[in-house]
Formats: sequence, structure tokens, C-alpha cells
Amino acid sequence: LINQARVEAQRYKYQYGEAVPVEQLVEKVCDQKQLYTQYGGQRPFGVKFLFAGYDDHFGYQLYLSDPSGNYSGWKATCMGQNGNAGQSLLKNEYDDSMTTDQCLKLALKVLHKTMESLTADNLDLFSLQKKDDGAMVHTVYPHDTVATLLAQVKEEQEAADRAAEAKANQSLQQKAAATA
Repeated sequence: LINQARVEAQRYKYQYGEAVPVEQLVEKVCDQKQLYTQYGGQRPFGVKFLFAGYDDHFGYQLYLSDPSGNYSGWKATCMGQNGNAGQSLLKNEYDDSMTTDQCLKLALKVLHKTMESLTADNLDLFSLQKKDDGAMVHTVYPHDTVATLLAQVKEEQEAADRAAEAKANQSLQQKAAATA
């Protein structure tokens, strides 16, 4: 499916002289996935994809495709084993006005909450940004930068957990004092 998306993107670029719109590419891949669920004798692909991209028509876009071939657009989403926990965290903390650094920390926070053994060694992190001159820049962060960001996220989470525990203990003490 990924190779099909690459071929489709290159065909579009060759034919029209510009990059394929993100949603059009997602639709092509999802149509192929849906075909395999429709006819007997063919096994469906059974995979979910997150497509992220930028085009001049709609700007930054994020799509989640289901194994059935359905897709939906998102501002922020996650999938996987603990996807619901990640979704609730994103719903509470994501804001359209966040900076790139804040978005990276939020992404790491979601991964930290949803993965059991998250380290910089089993994680690749990148960002896609549009510069002032219109050029798109893909930045792949080195492992030492990812390790530093991950340590900051873990430290902030531990501090928040300690504060929540202290608040709960204080509430219990107040209830105990009120009943005494």
C-alpha cells in the first residue's frame, strides 16, 4: 500500500507538475483497501495508517485510515493499543495555537502515557514545517535531543503525579478532620 501511494504521488507529479493533494492520495490508498474488503477470495489488508502532510489547498493535514478503507481528518489523533488514553489526553491538552516545541512535548507525553517502555532508542521523532519562503522542511531529531525531551516530559509527568497525590492526601485529611 505504501508503494502504491508512492507510485500514485509520482504519477500525479509527472502528469500535473505539482505534488498530489494529501486527501486525494489518502483516498486512493483507502479505495484500494476497501476493494479488498468487498470481494470474496481476497484477504483485506487489516492495517491502519496515519497520513500527515501539507498541500497548498488545505495546509497541514492529518488523516487516520481504518482497515475497512474509511478515513477521517483530525487536528491531533493517535492509534494503537492504548489509543483511547492518548485520545483523551489530546482532547484535554491540544490547542491550535501550540508551538512546534509544545506539540513535540505533547506527542511525547501521549507516547509516554500509552507505551510501556518508551526510550529514545525505540522512537524516531520528526517535524514538518513551512518556512517563510514557502519551502517545506522535514526535521528528523537526533536521539540525544529526543532523550532530552523525553526526560523533560517524564519529569513533568512525575511532578504532576506528585502534586495530584498531595492534593488527594490533603482532601482525605480534611475529610477525616471534618468527621472527627
